[in-house]
Amino acid sequence: MTWQTHEITNQFDELQNYNLFATDTPLRDALTRAGAAGFDAQLDAYGATSVQADTYALAHQANRHVPELQSFDARGRRVDQVQFHPSWHQLMALYRGQGLIAMPFADARPGRWSAWAAGFYLHGQVEAGTLCPATMTQAAIPLIQREPALWAAMKDPLLSHDYDERDVPLAEKKSIWVGMGMTEKQGGSDVRANTTTATPTGQGEREFSLRGHKWFFSAPMCDAHLVVARTADGGPSCFFVPRWRPDGSKNPVEVQRLKGKVGNRSNSSSEVEFKDAHGILMGEPGRGIPTIIEMATYTRLNCVVGSAAMVRQGLVQGLAYARQRKAFGRVLVEQPLMRAVLTDLALENEANMVLMMRLAQAYEHDDSPLEKAWKRVMTPAAKFWVCKRAVEITGETMEIFGGNGYVDDGVMGRLFREAPVNSIWEGSGNVMCLDVMRAIGKEPDAAMALLHDLGQGLGDDARLLAAQQSLQAMLCEPPEQREALGRRFAERLVLLAQACLLRRHAPTVVADAFIHTRMDPQWGRVVGSIDTRALAVDAILQRAYPG
Repeated sequence: MTWQTHEITNQFDELQNYNLFATDTPLRDALTRAGAAGFDAQLDAYGATSVQADTYALAHQANRHVPELQSFDARGRRVDQVQFHPSWHQLMALYRGQGLIAMPFADARPGRWSAWAAGFYLHGQVEAGTLCPATMTQAAIPLIQREPALWAAMKDPLLSHDYDERDVPLAEKKSIWVGMGMTEKQGGSDVRANTTTATPTGQGEREFSLRGHKWFFSAPMCDAHLVVARTADGGPSCFFVPRWRPDGSKNPVEVQRLKGKVGNRSNSSSEVEFKDAHGILMGEPGRGIPTIIEMATYTRLNCVVGSAAMVRQGLVQGLAYARQRKAFGRVLVEQPLMRAVLTDLALENEANMVLMMRLAQAYEHDDSPLEKAWKRVMTPAAKFWVCKRAVEITGETMEIFGGNGYVDDGVMGRLFREAPVNSIWEGSGNVMCLDVMRAIGKEPDAAMALLHDLGQGLGDDARLLAAQQSLQAMLCEPPEQREALGRRFAERLVLLAQACLLRRHAPTVVADAFIHTRMDPQWGRVVGSIDTRALAVDAILQRAYPG
């Protein structure tokens, strides 16, 4: 057949083969402010590599060909191995090779945390599942560092840039991955309801035998996990549980099944049972929850950066498409209502980015009361708001493509499926807001220091001053009322922080537009329900993604 029913026109592929870093002016500006310009060359190279068509293809394949559990070998021996598509290993090697896992702890240069956040942000725009084991491994490092014997044995493979996928004892590994095991069936976020027990083995002061289960056991292919279990005195403690025993035998951490998830499909999440598994006590007995919460402080930052990355990718893809696609005789980006949507997305993107980079600085300089306040109070607040918004925004950016965005063969659908997980794991929205209020209750001076710092950027803007006063008034409420206002407080705290940071660091047209829209009592939560009549729309969109 030589004839065709129609000619294909006005159809455009998703954006590929551009430089994620070079096209992100706000991100590059933030690195300069943080004194991290020395990392620009590395990030520029990574920004070019990570969005090549081949890399996008790897991301698609890793999510299409989900992990599979091999419980036994051909002769019936228990192996509990997770089999991944080769694309997963290539993506894992790509990230590990950048040295980003080790960067905050092994690189002494100023701005290392900001550079790490930028690298994580770049990778998260392409494939998010591979960032789960990377996140937990990185977050485990500061905890392991406080265990001299364990750190001496684990330092080199933890900080290594090599990728070693082999399931062999720790001593034989070039590099290792560390996961987390906290959640159980009956407790969920209530870790104190956990029933997994740890009994001394008598072989060493810090060696225990673990018995019980975990309902969500993240990345079971990791070489070790940090696990919460209850000791004889009833207190939850934290343990380092390797896949292999010191004697070279397989540690009996049996994988019951892999979770079939809405998104995050490239990554494996599992249910496991500990059948007298070998574990090494981390920290003090009975202090497992504070220990694991410290780890979660780091992983929550990663959730913020990861969600910001999804918003960024959705915006860039949507804006690039809208500059080409025509409807009703005009290119989409020229149509007033679409311009309102894109402007709203651009403001959200830059506000997320400036907040995540400010948080990264707090992790690098957490030796002052103010930076500790940013780290302790703002991290859970940002995780609540940025991750929640990412769910809505990825749906909105998918809609820009119409039906093309909803089909399951491109990046837009994957972003939409991926977004909810960051709002759930490492603590759901309510858990984050309760954590904010708990931190304020325990450290009221820290909260006041944070509000005072934000107050330095308010100027005489009546809208920002009113927002600050509203926050202070909520802090004066009785505890029960204050808890009920947790979501309202966290939302308004983040919006005020974003507005102040944009006033300090972003062009006036961006800062004013954000304040004009977000501090407007009539601001609608639906993306695009903003009044753009007084906004410099063209300048905002050009800054978001030049084109």
